[in-house]
Amino acid sequence: TISTISTMATTGKAAAGGVPTVLTGGASGEYISVAGLRLDGRRSDEVRRIRTRLGLFQRVDGSAYYEQGNTKVVAVVYGPRELKSMNAATAAAGTASVGTGSGNAASNTQPRAVVNCEYTQAAFATSERKPQRSGDRKKMEASLALKQIFEACIQTHLYARSQIEIFVQVLHADGGEGPAAINAVTLALIDAGIALNDFVVASSAGYLQQTLLCDLNHQEESARPPQLVIALNPRTQKLNLLQMESKLPLEMFESLMNVAMDGCNQIYELLQNAVQEHTWKQLRARGTALA
Repeated sequence: TISTISTMATTGKAAAGGVPTVLTGGASGEYISVAGLRLDGRRSDEVRRIRTRLGLFQRVDGSAYYEQGNTKVVAVVYGPRELKSMNAATAAAGTASVGTGSGNAASNTQPRAVVNCEYTQAAFATSERKPQRSGDRKKMEASLALKQIFEACIQTHLYARSQIEIFVQVLHADGGEGPAAINAVTLALIDAGIALNDFVVASSAGYLQQTLLCDLNHQEESARPPQLVIALNPRTQKLNLLQMESKLPLEMFESLMNVAMDGCNQIYELLQNAVQEHTWKQLRARGTALA
C-alpha cells in the first residue's frame, strides 16, 4: 500500500528476498514471451542499452547527453555563479538553517549555494502533439524533484552565496524519462566539476503479467502496471527518491524495490565507465596540447 512506501522511504533499505518471475505466454497483446523475453528482446532484469556523452557544449559549465533505449535526454549546468537577485541571496543564506535534524548546529547555519532546476520536454519528444504550457504541473513537479534531489547531493556549502542552474530537456520520450533526467544531470554536474557526495543514479521497476520488470519502456508503461521509481547513492545505497502511485502488497513491494535497486547498480557501473573514459580523453587532450 501507499503507507508501505512511506516506511521504505524512511528506512532507506529494501528487505532481501526472492524475486518471483512467473512468465506468461506470448499471445497477442502480451508483453512477455514464452521464452521470458520482453517485446524489445530484454530479459526481465535487464536495463535498456545506455549511451552517454559528456562535454557536449562549449559555452556552458557542464553538459551531458544520456540515451537509454529510445529515451534521449540532454542536461546542461551553469555555475557556480554569482547570485542574480537579493531573493536568491536570502535563500542562500537561509538554506542550511532549515536543517534536516542531522549534523551540528554550526553546519546547519552556514551559507550554501542555491540550486535551481528546470525540466522540459521537446514538442517533438512524443507522437502526441500537445500545446506547450509554461505552468505544466508534471514539468513543475519534475523540476522540484530534481531540485530537492541534487540540493541534498551537491556539496552546496563549498559554493556559498552562489547559484547552480540545471536545465534538462527530454528530446525523445520512450519511457523512464524521470530516471533518465536524473542520470543525465549527474553526468552534467560531474562534467562541470561540481562536488557531489556521491553519484545519483535512478531506475524504475514494474510488475506486469505476474513478472517483475526492470527499466520499463513506453509500451510497458502504457499498460499502467504498478511502477516504482527510485534514485539512490550507489556507494551507501541511500535513497534520494522513492516514487510510486499504485497499491501493492508489502511482500511484492520489497521484491520490486530489489529489482529497481539492481537496475540502479547496473546503470552506476555504466556511468562510472563513461566518466572515466571522458576523464582520460580530457587528460590525453591536455597532454597533447602541452607537448
